[in-house]
Amino acid sequence: MQGGTFTITNPGGYGTFHGTPVISQPQAAILGTYAVVKRPWVVQDEMGQDVIAIRPIMNLTLTYDHRLVDGALAGRFLRDLRQRLESWDEAAY
Repeated sequence: MQGGTFTITNPGGYGTFHGTPVISQPQAAILGTYAVVKRPWVVQDEMGQDVIAIRPIMNLTLTYDHRLVDGALAGRFLRDLRQRLESWDEAAY
């Protein structure tokens, strides 16, 4: 492949839930998506209290070339991606 700047890899398809993908030059960044697994997670109940619940969780990792991408921008990208995935509305697609 030539001319790409961003890669998405999915080792989660093999059941892995965490890893650190390595950038293949000349890529600027690589996003790793991992297996969806059930984990205890703190959520708010109807009364606004923190409670522990079982939720499906997927880890995401972003490896990037800091010479090209500022850390704050990378952090905002992951935050925005998380918000979009958490609020996904399948009916809209």
